[in-house]
Amino acid sequence: MNNSVYILEDRAILYVNGSDAKDFLQNLISNDIDKVTNNSSCFASLLSPQGKFLYEFIVVKHKSGYFIDCEKNQSEEIFKQLNLYKIRSKVEILNLSNEFVIASFGYEKYLSFEGSKDILGFTIKYREDPIILDPRNKKLGARLIINLEKLYLSLKKLNLKNDKIENYYNQSHMLGIVPKNLNKLKNKLFGIECNFEELNGIDFKKGCYVGQENTARIKLKNKLTKRLLPIKIIDGVLNEDEKIYNNDIEIGKIVINNEYPFALIKFLDKNFNKKKTYKCINGTFKILIPEWLKI
Repeated sequence: MNNSVYILEDRAILYVNGSDAKDFLQNLISNDIDKVTNNSSCFASLLSPQGKFLYEFIVVKHKSGYFIDCEKNQSEEIFKQLNLYKIRSKVEILNLSNEFVIASFGYEKYLSFEGSKDILGFTIKYREDPIILDPRNKKLGARLIINLEKLYLSLKKLNLKNDKIENYYNQSHMLGIVPKNLNKLKNKLFGIECNFEELNGIDFKKGCYVGQENTARIKLKNKLTKRLLPIKIIDGVLNEDEKIYNNDIEIGKIVINNEYPFALIKFLDKNFNKKKTYKCINGTFKILIPEWLKI
């Protein structure tokens, strides 16, 4: 069993609490807050009114409210956006990033915990702290949300050894799940184009939420023609927003160019060739299709 643990220092924790917290989140996020209980957490996004991607996060029940586990680079903006929507709702929104930290460890290690279940998003407690099987893909393992002061003692008791965060990023990228630099996606593509349906981040049966109308229309009218796909760089470098061509036809563009690159690809276009090595101004690369994405 792999006892590696990754301290996800680039993640932040917000806390939404108050008598209106559940309804408040239900009216905003792309997933169904009713899925979030003491034993279940969900992946969700906050979209623009047009259905464009703004932010993504994992929602975890904690005491009388909800943890929002998000990328630290987006946390201040999410905090402001939630407060913007707050109006007269009886909710309190706190940024607890200086108090809580997220530690990620493997799927097999998670299954060794008493009470764990092989269900995406399934949530158990280690003492008072939630452990969540990643609701997007179990190959991302589980995540422990814990008070910073307790972190290292708890990791020692759990026989978890700190590993390089780059290994976690590489695993996420190979799976086709964006590990960082989410701000580079903001307003550039629709949430549904981020593969949120396949990553269990959209509920098409719930009621209205911000961006729901366009998201539902794209789904119901079968208008999903572009998807966010990972890139493997063969050599050179990529440029953000650079267009990708095959047979002199544009088939996509690079949206995240550095470290763990992704492109928005017209995956239904007959000029898109999964096996081809593509060339750009300063490099060559391949476009990868994640195994969980049936296209």
